Amino acid sequence: MLRLPWTSLVIILAMVFVAIFAPVLTPHSPIDQTLSDKLLPPFWEEGGSTKYILGTDIFGRDVLTRMFYGARVSLIVTALALLVGGGIGLLIGVVSGYIGGRVDSVLMRFVDAAIAFPAILFALLLAVTMGQGLRTLIIAISVLLWAGFARVVRGEVLALKQRDFIALAKVHGCSPVRIMATHILPNVLNTFMVLVTLHVGVVIVAEASLSFLGAGIPPPTPSWGLMVAEGRGKIASAWWLSLIPGIAITLVVLAFNLFGDWLRDRLDPKLRQL
Repeated sequence: MLRLPWTSLVIILAMVFVAIFAPVLTPHSPIDQTLSDKLLPPFWEEGGSTKYILGTDIFGRDVLTRMFYGARVSLIVTALALLVGGGIGLLIGVVSGYIGGRVDSVLMRFVDAAIAFPAILFALLLAVTMGQGLRTLIIAISVLLWAGFARVVRGEVLALKQRDFIALAKVHGCSPVRIMATHILPNVLNTFMVLVTLHVGVVIVAEASLSFLGAGIPPPTPSWGLMVAEGRGKIASAWWLSLIPGIAITLVVLAFNLFGDWLRDRLDPKLRQL
């Protein structure tokens, strides 16, 4: 029996909790500036204050508060990007794998092109043409995701459509659309859910990277990647500005990856027998 990864689960639930209840957990505003309190260190450092537990940034904004609200941005971007990118990949993978022939060839060439095109470059082009913002982030990350989902789901469908229950459905006169909707799709959902879990870390890193490069959420809205970018020029004198959000990104991505590995092992019948 596979043991539940409690450490990963605690980190994930903590992130969700602080993102949802950020306004209740902290009295500070994530965007209001207090220049008289700028660059205060964390409370355990000399000159720090319990008023600002993790210190303040160059504008006197509370780092802990911005971390909480940054978690909210990461969750929103992750949920929407996986919904859009994963949903498109799931649909294309099912159709391509089941229909086959020219449809499969054409769709897979689009997948190859999407995988080959540099996602970061595409995101920067979007930021130039559409401007920074949530919509740009979601479109860019969805383009990064859908092709990988489509390829994996297609491989699963190619194996499924050779099974006896698919042949039986054809004998009973079921249309291709009905077979895909009622027989193929439910049987690839386990694989899809594992892919979603394993890609949460990818999306969080992508959001942080794009925000770091200036193609993500525009300031003063807090984002973990933006916080790392804003503090990189003062890493020697104010280490907490970049290091603390960097640690948060590392822990959350590691937690989701470990949870995704556990879920994959839990849902794969072959691995459960080992």
